Amino acid sequence: MVNILMNFILQMPNAKPFLFTSMSPALLHLYNASQATVVIIDVLRATSTIATALFNGAKYIIPVDSVAKCIELGRQINCVTAGERDGKIAEGLSYGNSPFEYSRLFIGGKILVLTTTNGTRLLHMALEKGAREIVTGSFVNLDVVAEYLLQQKNNVILACAAWKDRINIEDTLFAGAVIEKIREHFNIECDASHIAANLYHKASGDLFDFMQRNNASHFNRLMAYGLEKDIRYCLEPNLANVLPIYEAGKLKIY
Repeated sequence: MVNILMNFILQMPNAKPFLFTSMSPALLHLYNASQATVVIIDVLRATSTIATALFNGAKYIIPVDSVAKCIELGRQINCVTAGERDGKIAEGLSYGNSPFEYSRLFIGGKILVLTTTNGTRLLHMALEKGAREIVTGSFVNLDVVAEYLLQQKNNVILACAAWKDRINIEDTLFAGAVIEKIREHFNIECDASHIAANLYHKASGDLFDFMQRNNASHFNRLMAYGLEKDIRYCLEPNLANVLPIYEAGKLKIY
């Protein structure tokens, strides 16, 4: 009944599309992905690294949901295999999930096969849910994500990768940043979206300081690994302003 109502509303002249925020992969099943552009959000660090690698000239990225699959593809094709588990380089792989590993000199013209604890897993969940289309977003490509959603005029699900299904601050903040830019053009009847927007409004002056003051769990985890530089980069808007879009098993620049 909800889907029928949404279709009816969207067929009305000048009707606004809907926007929802899923704060955790465990909540994604509550939303109709088949009629939506799903934005995969994993600020620290998968979607920041994906945008950075493509911005720096990667041919394309193959996101996979397991280390074994990553290693298997590495044997089959000429590519860079990379990934992390729990914030560290995954066993059996040579490269991790830091955007600083993927300079233009290193990644330009190469294929990157990537697996991460949360982000690539969520992308595959969205595929299983029949997402109409999938893009990836983070602060480093904030403006191009917002512009694309405005142009497409589709329903939108801002899908936060969170941390092992537990809601996190940074992905919620990014959802709020997107909402701040596009809210006037969407029908938002979603408390999670209102929460994200309000949180971003409080944090927008200094995202790093906000996360530090509020004892953000993944922030603390990466800080303990000495990755402050990565965190600061991933919270900076528009440093790699390209739009990764998923097509036929690959993430490419739109």
